[in-house]
Amino acid sequence: MKRMQTKQIAIGNRVIGGGSPILIQSMTNTATEDADATAAQIQRLAAAGCDIVRCAVPTMEAAKALEAIKRQIAIPLVADIHFDYRLALAAIAHGADKIRINPGNIGSAERLRAVVAAAKAQNIPIRVGVNSGSLEKELVEKYHGVTAEGLVESALDKVRLIEEAGYDNLVISIKSSDVLMCVRAHEQIAKRTSYPLHVGITEAGTLISGNIKSSIGLGLILHQGIGDTIRVSLTGDPLEEVKSAKQILKTLGLRKGGVEVVSCPTCGRTQIDLIRLAGQVEDLVADIPFDIKVAVMGCVVNGPGEAKEADIGIAGGKGEGLIIKHGEVCRKVPEHALLSELRRELLHWGE
Repeated sequence: MKRMQTKQIAIGNRVIGGGSPILIQSMTNTATEDADATAAQIQRLAAAGCDIVRCAVPTMEAAKALEAIKRQIAIPLVADIHFDYRLALAAIAHGADKIRINPGNIGSAERLRAVVAAAKAQNIPIRVGVNSGSLEKELVEKYHGVTAEGLVESALDKVRLIEEAGYDNLVISIKSSDVLMCVRAHEQIAKRTSYPLHVGITEAGTLISGNIKSSIGLGLILHQGIGDTIRVSLTGDPLEEVKSAKQILKTLGLRKGGVEVVSCPTCGRTQIDLIRLAGQVEDLVADIPFDIKVAVMGCVVNGPGEAKEADIGIAGGKGEGLIIKHGEVCRKVPEHALLSELRRELLHWGE
């Protein structure tokens, strides 16, 4: 798919826009004031594939903790600010690589200008964030409800405020929990701005419902070439957000590398715990860098045939299983050895 060209923006040691690879973001759920706990979570997120991480900054103590957090991590740190412009100033002073604000709730025009001036002095980007849940009353009345058109107008109005303050190092985010509204809003704003877009479905929900909504929404948006960085918002462990985002990008052909695991559904022929086995394989291959496909099959009858499109696979039976390469059975192993044998094959892949 052809990516829409947007302005390139540097966020710490990463860049988005300008045709750069789409980067994955997540957000910590620790108390930011606890620098060590927050840094430890960020390290886990980075190991899972997170490119940029965001922390809530609800207090001055949280803003000051950013400095200690940054010393322990290797990916860019974004400060999420609401309501109090002084927190934005403190976050910038303590090393935030980007700040996320809603200019509509940061305070007066004078306070917004102070935040913009501080960001400009450090040359760090501002992410202008607009959510459907906080759309201004006048825009709700103008469009007779919360609409895609209202979201776009709100975002561009806020961008204009920052531009008038003399700054254009910006990223735009317009999010809604209404998937199709979110898609329409991105289609519209992509035609009206060249700033990079942070894409996500806000308040998507729990692991199952949130993944479905995010996959559909992000899939529809990204497949049109729209979007420069993404977050899958889930109610749960942020690590699941990163895993889902990686899978969405890989499914759309927007990210290469790493093992893709495919597995068959269970049926009456299954004589192993296939659900548990497939999960174990996903964990087992998480650190394997090769761009290959691994199949996990629950039946030694059809396993080899079903695994033909995979580079390597395993098929389980009662007490034993098969190691399969390119659709051909290599050898039979005891069931308890399936995972270790698969791991051994992968570690020596290409030798």
